[in-house]
Amino acid sequence: MTAADISSGNIDWSQNGQPAHAPWRSANSAPAPKRVVPVDDTITADAAYRMASQGVAMLWTGDFQNARQILTALEHRTRPRTDSTERTTGELFYRYRQNRSHRARILGLLLVPLGPGNVIALRRAPDLRAATIEAYGLITEGSVVSLHEVLGSIGAHQWRTKGIPVAALNAFIYPHYGTFFPVRSEYVDLVATAPLAAPKVAFDIGTGTGVLAAVLATRGVPRVIATDIEPRAIASAEETMSRLNLGDRVEVRLADLFPEGRADLIVCNPPWIPATAHSLLDAAVYDPGSRMLKGFLAGVRAHLEPGGEVWLVLSDFAELVGLRSRDDLMAIIAAAGLRVIGSLNAPAVHTRAADLSDPLHAVRAAEVTSLWRLCLVE
Repeated sequence: MTAADISSGNIDWSQNGQPAHAPWRSANSAPAPKRVVPVDDTITADAAYRMASQGVAMLWTGDFQNARQILTALEHRTRPRTDSTERTTGELFYRYRQNRSHRARILGLLLVPLGPGNVIALRRAPDLRAATIEAYGLITEGSVVSLHEVLGSIGAHQWRTKGIPVAALNAFIYPHYGTFFPVRSEYVDLVATAPLAAPKVAFDIGTGTGVLAAVLATRGVPRVIATDIEPRAIASAEETMSRLNLGDRVEVRLADLFPEGRADLIVCNPPWIPATAHSLLDAAVYDPGSRMLKGFLAGVRAHLEPGGEVWLVLSDFAELVGLRSRDDLMAIIAAAGLRVIGSLNAPAVHTRAADLSDPLHAVRAAEVTSLWRLCLVE
């Protein structure tokens, strides 16, 4: 990724009575703030929250560590509050999404300068060049970014540095910034254990880090074609294959859903919640109108070899919160000319299922991920 890939226009403000401007950059496709006011260490947390609540972005000119303290104070002020009148999981999910949207908007309005060479020219600013290069590319001119996004890039960089263990591969995956981290083992384990015939070619649609394509290759599939619509995912998947020495079996392609040709096995783990994504990173989880799910299933007939199988890996989270029923899912499958020939289920074991402080804890604890084995209706 180059810096130009994530430039989103300019922002303007007044500095010491003089007009100023700089490119706005967001690795998460956040829109540029319309009103920007420079602030420093003298601003209070309450004043910062009032400004952010009015949609005013604050360009920090003071001490970096003080900016982090203000951001922490804003986080405290946007924490969800329990509402005793909420009685259904649907209401809980709606409130949760409302809070997430509000929280992201407020926290995204504290800005910092990111100069050439990815240097943050503020007092006591740490060296964040490695993390910000992974998120924004190499910055060659003075820019402005969200502090919250910058701190998120640190976490992503740490995951990338130490890697994520994948038991099914007996190896680590090193995801690039902006790709879905395979920390939920349920869907990976299902693909690793599902009955496998002897496919000559398999497609992995929406590959992300390439973890499922790698699992298929290690299970003996001689040729796997992995696709994704995001260039960052393509780079991540290619690195995965290189690290695991699977480049001779797995080909990674940039494509919206399917590559050309047909396969004996087509695997897809689409975003599982049919709701609007509030950010680029959310797109791995949220699928507005079930666009990817429906598009994937509708395209299978043109790409599946006769007698082949489709593995649809999907959480039932949407069913638990009332966004899609099981009947709805079966109707989408049937409308695509497919039928269910079997399924495997895995209960939630990811960390959020055990987080009692999560307002959606009960839903996450009850969540089940299924691998639906599908074939064409002849």
